[in-house]
Amino acid sequence: MLKLRGDCWVITDQAAGNQRQALALAEPLGLPIHHMQLEPKPPWSWLAPRFTVGAQLALSSAQEQRFAPPWPAVAVGCGRQSALYTRMLRQLSNGRSYTVQILDPRIDPAHWDMVIAPRHDQLSGPNVVQPLGSLNPVDDDWLRDGREADPGLAELPRPLVGVLLGGPRRGITFDEGYIEQLASQLLLRQLAEGGSLLVLASRRTPRSLVERMRERLADASGLVWAGPDDGGNPYPGVLGWADRLVVTPDSVNMLSEACAVGCPVQTLVLGNLPEKLARFHRALADAGYLYPLDTIAPAPARPLRETAAIAAMLRERIAIRQANP
Repeated sequence: MLKLRGDCWVITDQAAGNQRQALALAEPLGLPIHHMQLEPKPPWSWLAPRFTVGAQLALSSAQEQRFAPPWPAVAVGCGRQSALYTRMLRQLSNGRSYTVQILDPRIDPAHWDMVIAPRHDQLSGPNVVQPLGSLNPVDDDWLRDGREADPGLAELPRPLVGVLLGGPRRGITFDEGYIEQLASQLLLRQLAEGGSLLVLASRRTPRSLVERMRERLADASGLVWAGPDDGGNPYPGVLGWADRLVVTPDSVNMLSEACAVGCPVQTLVLGNLPEKLARFHRALADAGYLYPLDTIAPAPARPLRETAAIAAMLRERIAIRQANP
């Protein structure tokens, strides 16, 4: 394996999905990682990553102290606000920092050494990598660790159906009516085949909707997890043990991680999806990864796992840069 020199800054905001993607890409590089959350004040936050003048002064004093030389060998950012600072690092380091931005930065990707934007973003360029889904850590080792962390899930009646709840977003139906339909279809299938329903809420899931789901599934085998009050987060264990996964349609990250498991994945869509998200759903369906909830879904020919290959490509490009400064 190519050995890289220096350290790696992972720059994100507070969004868990952005942090998860950036760390999933950075960790395989084998460099010391320094994760910093940089959140500039307005107007820089509104204009990121277009307006760079004075952007260091837009940080809190603690953040400004961290965003200071010596500059890193590699910087990996995810999200629009982090793109402001990964963009700046190329100039601040005189080109010595290899800069990587995950997700469409909404300006010319030539401002970075590499941009990783999912195919449905429709961003192109000589330095743009276009995975089908989002980056994530899910692989055989991650799933085995999840099973070992939650061995009790294997004692529940099978099949084990993991249900991943996201939350409302513009253009998507995600309300009490949606939860009612989702619960009804889950219970109807469970009545026919038995098994257990393992329902996991996310930070974006309205509490009232989680509690409604809990009420509807009160007599069903399984669990409903909404946060620390329900115990430790069983997410890795649920993915590790799941015979089937049902994912609400709103989250690219959750759908991508579900499709990385290797079991059948289904979703329930009410109405129309926003066009960019609809492109993602169509791409997953065309590749045999995603099926409607009211169908019998087969397992995919192989799991959707793209992160390791992208990390290997990135390592090679960084090594070439370091060998030819």
